[in-house]
Amino acid sequence: MCLSIPAKIESIDGDMAVCSVGGATYTASLQMLDVSELSPGDYVLLHTGFALQKISQEEAEATLELFDEFEAFNEMLDEEEKRTGGHIV
Repeated sequence: MCLSIPAKIESIDGDMAVCSVGGATYTASLQMLDVSELSPGDYVLLHTGFALQKISQEEAEATLELFDEFEAFNEMLDEEEKRTGGHIV
């Protein structure tokens, strides 16, 4: 299974971009997209250093919110596992 992450383009230099996700920045190749259709402030899906697709800000925010919900659920499961000695009830 592959996972791509919504990221905001901070700057573009040729066919490379600096993108941000949750305070971290990444350098991403834009070679799979039409660079003329991208601008700083746009959102893209990143996977293994490549921007795969341009997405809307709303879609990016909804996906990142879902990631936060998964993280909170995972933390709850970890706490339950600690409390029950590894036996989730």
